[in-house]
Amino acid sequence: MKTFIIASLIVTAAAFAPANTDKSSTSLMAKPKKGAKGKGKAAPVATLTFESELGAQPPLGFFDPLGLVADGDQAKFDRLRFVELKHGRISMLAVVGYLVQEAGIRLPGNIDYAGTSFSSIRNGFAAFKDMPSGGIAQLVLFVGFLELAVMKDITGGDFVGDFRNESFDLGWDSFDPETQRQKRGIELNQGRAAMMGILALMVHEQLGVSLIPQLP
Repeated sequence: MKTFIIASLIVTAAAFAPANTDKSSTSLMAKPKKGAKGKGKAAPVATLTFESELGAQPPLGFFDPLGLVADGDQAKFDRLRFVELKHGRISMLAVVGYLVQEAGIRLPGNIDYAGTSFSSIRNGFAAFKDMPSGGIAQLVLFVGFLELAVMKDITGGDFVGDFRNESFDLGWDSFDPETQRQKRGIELNQGRAAMMGILALMVHEQLGVSLIPQLP
């Protein structure tokens, strides 16, 4: 469990590193170049910087403590943003699901033919002990289906993480560019908060100290 927690912390920290570019800037760096007599000469090389990128905001600004995109690699930047968005979206669903379950809300009926009711399944990690193996297998298969066939950019979206695929718009194109950027920033920040939130819920559950206030 300790290894899992440490790995989760590392992944979460990496997810905060920048990714996709909307307004990348270009700077010049001096790169040594040998002359005819072997003397080093400085040649300007264009390098992307991401200080004005979506998600770079006060108080931290552009936050890349590990220097993952210090080389200005656009492809790496896009990949990291894609991973950050995906982890954020999953974490937002996880936090909501955890809180709904903790509130005692369950589906009616039974989860299997043996008579195991949904209401008898505990929340958090304990659910894996209460659920029948067939139920866990179905969850794994469903998540795999979403990962491989649904939650992906098939047609080439307008930005990294755009999974509309020309069929699931919900009025996005009716917003002006400034509003779209604002909403994307909100999703990004909510996802970052959710990653920390679900990690805290999982860790404290294992420590036996619940973060959920007990209602009278």
